[in-house]
Amino acid sequence: MGLWKWPGRQHEKQEATRPKLVELRSSRWFITIVVSFAAATDVFMYGLIVPVTPTALQNRVQLPEGSIQGWASILLALNAAALLAFSPIFGYIADRSESCRFLYLLGLVALGAATAMLCVGSNIGLWIAGRMFQGAAAAMVWAVGMALMVDTVGKDGLGQAFGYVSMAVSFGAVAGPLLGGVLYQYGGYYAVFGIGFGFIGLDIFLRWMLIERKQAIKWLMPDMRPLAAEQASQKEGEKPTNPPAVGNGPCNRQPPEYPPSRSALGLVAFLLSSPRLIVSLWGNLIIALALASFDSVLPLFVRDMFGWQQGAQGLIFIPLMVPHVLGPITGFVIDKFPRSCRYITTGAFLSSTPVMVLLRLVTENTMQHKVLLCALLALLGVCFSLALPPLNAEVFHAVKEKEDRNPDIFGRGGAMALAFGLSNMGCATGYLVGPFFAGFIRQQAGWGTMGWALGLLAGVSSIPIFLFLGGWILREPVRSQGEAQVSETASGV
Repeated sequence: MGLWKWPGRQHEKQEATRPKLVELRSSRWFITIVVSFAAATDVFMYGLIVPVTPTALQNRVQLPEGSIQGWASILLALNAAALLAFSPIFGYIADRSESCRFLYLLGLVALGAATAMLCVGSNIGLWIAGRMFQGAAAAMVWAVGMALMVDTVGKDGLGQAFGYVSMAVSFGAVAGPLLGGVLYQYGGYYAVFGIGFGFIGLDIFLRWMLIERKQAIKWLMPDMRPLAAEQASQKEGEKPTNPPAVGNGPCNRQPPEYPPSRSALGLVAFLLSSPRLIVSLWGNLIIALALASFDSVLPLFVRDMFGWQQGAQGLIFIPLMVPHVLGPITGFVIDKFPRSCRYITTGAFLSSTPVMVLLRLVTENTMQHKVLLCALLALLGVCFSLALPPLNAEVFHAVKEKEDRNPDIFGRGGAMALAFGLSNMGCATGYLVGPFFAGFIRQQAGWGTMGWALGLLAGVSSIPIFLFLGGWILREPVRSQGEAQVSETASGV
């Protein structure tokens, strides 16, 4: 009798530990909000310190006047270098972790530590460590956050979810430098870090509230399992089948692929063998390079051309960032019409080329030229907002394509976070190279030549994007195992 009652008591114990509001805390919209806010906080904290850095290096660190500009650039480069180094590492760890939530919170701890170092930094060593911790925290946020988004949203709503993340990032990118400059001017040094810690506190609360859907399965209905659980629905002990992709004939069949090993380097090499992932990485690199170029050159250009001070130098980024509110609309379109990704992204890169070239027309300190500059920056913002959601969604599709050929190819943890970590490396490389690329060209050849160079990069990049985004353009898209079985059944009938 006692043995019979034990399972019931255990069941009651499990029910008693049911988290409050588990349906809300594991819902798609709530997790999308948490991931979007985390990404916005990361970019916000990055930009919040930018207006403070030159004065702080002079007054608090006591650096000579002639070395301040150099150290400001070095600190930004160290942030990008840390993002570049840690993105694949944290992605690999996240794929093999039982819970992304813990890693997500760990990234926030790193961001808090970085902010504290910068706040009390009275020597250059603390500023170096702070900026590198910021880069490491960003690597955790993006690799883990994007994988968590995929696991929660699934294929159907992924583009729109990435659109919301892109929109949130644009707001963080604009608000950070603006609030940093205003607070520093009117509230002083510690006021800047006060609002930073406030954002981190809110982010801690949201990430703590989050419950991963794969962890919430025990309390939710079975049909609310995450995408990863649906893909791993084979019976335990059953040998996975490896059917080739089905096309119109035997020549279109794709053989199953296998990584050289499931070690970190083996999986990285195998993922980078995908042209779809490579083209996504390259597209993110070019956009990041362009944005970083404007971050470093645009404030100096408007200062020299129009005589604008720091406040106006920050405001000039609003036309570039506001169009990212179109991100969710772009995501909705690519979710509804998946094959449009190739044409939307190619069109965005091609359209950005003449816009960048036309920047050379801004040559006088007149109202017409100021309006022209703002209009051109707004058009560039539209192009970037159209390109980013398809490029991010392509990372998911690149991994899914390989898993469709062999469902157990990456092991139990999969490789989604690692793939997004590799994509982050493209962004980090762009942010690392962009300031030096644009700064050198403008200094040596002028503002107009810089626009030509950025436009040329975007135009040339549209070619591989057109050929490989969504798969090689001359090959039928790879279909999943379920789609293949349906096709074969229909053919038999």
